[in-house]
Formats: sequence, structure tokens, C-alpha cells
Amino acid sequence: MANIKSAKKRILVNETKAARNKAIRSKVKTACKKVDAAVAAGDKAAAAACLTAAISEIDKACTKGVYHKNTASRKVSRLSKAVNTIA
Repeated sequence: MANIKSAKKRILVNETKAARNKAIRSKVKTACKKVDAAVAAGDKAAAAACLTAAISEIDKACTKGVYHKNTASRKVSRLSKAVNTIA
């Protein structure tokens, strides 16, 4: 455990930021799972609706620095590709 006041504050700040990042990552994963479930069910309308919500969550995570822009772009690309393959 840290003894210096600034080090103690750093620990608290890091815990707060880690919790925030974990919550944001969890939202993105949930949104992606909803898209995957709609794709598996073959429901193109639901998949498209879930895709727009997922893209929004991914972009927010990217803006807040939780994901790198290339990672966010890759996730969006893979989800879009999955939705577009529904016949």
C-alpha cells in the first residue's frame, strides 16, 4: 500500500477510471451480442436496429479512449459484414 498522499490519490483515481472503462466495455460487448443474436435468428430488421445501437456504443467508447480507433473500426466492420450477409 502506498504511503505518499499523491500515490494514494493515484490509486483511487485509477480504480475509478478502471471501473468506468469496464462499464463502457461491457456496454459494447452487450450491444455486439445483441447484433450477433439477431443475425443468428436471421432477423434482418432487428439486426439493423441493433447494429446502429452497437455502432453508437462503439463510437462512444472510441471517443472516450476505451478503444483505439482501429479496434473500434474493426468491430464496426465485422458487425456490419455479419448483418449484410443475412439473405
